[in-house]
Amino acid sequence: MSEDLYALQRRLAEFAAARDWQQYHTPKNLAAALSVEASELVEIFQWLTPEESAKVMTDQRTAPRVEDEVADVLAYLLQFCEALGIDPLTALAAKIERNESRFPVGGGMGEG
Repeated sequence: MSEDLYALQRRLAEFAAARDWQQYHTPKNLAAALSVEASELVEIFQWLTPEESAKVMTDQRTAPRVEDEVADVLAYLLQFCEALGIDPLTALAAKIERNESRFPVGGGMGEG
């Protein structure tokens, strides 16, 4: 895991520990919170056209909202991984390797 990502994960754990929140940070609760935050990110884009969605970061009103929701999603994902002992970068690298095998270049999308 990247040292920066690991440091952020440690900071999140320390933040929760200082507030005695670990009791609530079960895999089930963290998965639910992750889903809620991802839904809040989707909500920002819900009624935008594809063109509007591509320009969302140029809008002073929506850009900070998008960044906040991305941060919330990442924070809960890191806490979820911490709770289950998953190295997110290792998991991602393994998934990319599986996808490279499943979907070779020039092979189309196929069925997953």
